[in-house]
Amino acid sequence: MKKILVVEDEKYMLHLLSIHLGNEYRVVEAKDGAIALEYIKEQSYDLIILDIMLPYVDGWTLCEKIRKKGDTPILLLTARHELADKVKGLEIGADDYLVKPFEFEELKARIKALLRRSEQMKNRDNLNLDKHSFLNGLFILDNGSRQLFVNQHFVELTAKEFDLLSLLASSPSRVFTREVLLNRIWEVYESRELRVVDTHIKNIRIKLKKVEKDIKFIQTVWGVGYKLNIHEDMR
Repeated sequence: MKKILVVEDEKYMLHLLSIHLGNEYRVVEAKDGAIALEYIKEQSYDLIILDIMLPYVDGWTLCEKIRKKGDTPILLLTARHELADKVKGLEIGADDYLVKPFEFEELKARIKALLRRSEQMKNRDNLNLDKHSFLNGLFILDNGSRQLFVNQHFVELTAKEFDLLSLLASSPSRVFTREVLLNRIWEVYESRELRVVDTHIKNIRIKLKKVEKDIKFIQTVWGVGYKLNIHEDMR
């Protein structure tokens, strides 16, 4: 049975979540951010449902700490509905975002989508699939270990950032539209806004620039989408 950590300070909501999810998952409850931090240090989880407004340690901070530790799927669950909050959550590593009030059937569908993708990624790791190497080894993307190395430096990516870059690297001469990227990487129950793609591309670029500032690895094709900008004569 998959294990889910639910971090929620509203007792009634925490109770409802445990009831609705308890038949399908092993639910671990944390009523504030400090308790959640201790739980995360002690054990691993298949998915984490995380409220933003929490006592002691807020959801933003928790999300960042969880993402630094690994690629556990994170679903933000909050009453904050502003687009800026949604973008911020995705920028710091959340995989999905659901605004209160919500239907529990939708929540369950999103959880299943996130767990399904996570399982697919683990299966790819076990199969040790293809490795993309460009610029005489300066850019190495290993789908087996889900690791990216640029100029021999490890670049830490979130699960969706890696999936995006891997898709671009699979056909480096192809221009992928934002719609195609959205449909290939995001499930139907996740955020369907094209701006989500732009946000993740921006985050990838920032991380790549930190280790190799002279090369623009991802090219924007205005009015169309994005492509991997990899040519041997770029060096």
